[in-house]
Amino acid sequence: MPQGAGPSSGEQAKQHALAQLRQAILHGEMAPAQRLVENELAERFGVTRASIRAALIDLEAQGLVERIRNRGSRVRVVSVEEAVAITECRMVLEGLCAAKAATLATDEQIGELKDIGTAMTKAVADGEPLTYSDLNHELHARVREFSGQRTAVELLERLNAQLVRHRFQLALRPGRPQRSLNEHLAMIETIEARDPQAAETAVRAHLASVIEALSD
Repeated sequence: MPQGAGPSSGEQAKQHALAQLRQAILHGEMAPAQRLVENELAERFGVTRASIRAALIDLEAQGLVERIRNRGSRVRVVSVEEAVAITECRMVLEGLCAAKAATLATDEQIGELKDIGTAMTKAVADGEPLTYSDLNHELHARVREFSGQRTAVELLERLNAQLVRHRFQLALRPGRPQRSLNEHLAMIETIEARDPQAAETAVRAHLASVIEALSD
């Protein structure tokens, strides 16, 4: 068992395997349609096959893994059509969070958003799309956090986890970061202006642009 991995079986082991698997999928270390072999994963994470199986069941419920009859589990493939449908749902929930953040965010929190905006601008100027993608993800996460809307946050975390592959692909598309930068800066400006309606409109406009890009 790897040093520091903790117990090899039981609930703690399952949670360890779940966290490691989820992180590997979200970071692109495990590609869509990649088979998830229980024996290999058990050895990799120093837990029992039962712990891996339980973790895979949880990941299936989160929409990250699919179990195929008589063939085991694999990383779930999210089609473009489904990605568009998920983003349409995000428009409503992220718009709500932006409106709430415009009302509830502290001056210090708004300063954090502005700092992220500055870093995003630099990433675009320096031609670093993956850095920009990470900052994009961080900005949306901060807006959700500052909204105080826990129910929306929980729903969005599940939805966004399923869009990892598409997010990376869009970030690497020529010209896409430059276009989305202005959309993100508009989000920050409307939250800073304490204008809930404008903040919601800015987020919806940005995600409408994402849908357009996904559909191209």
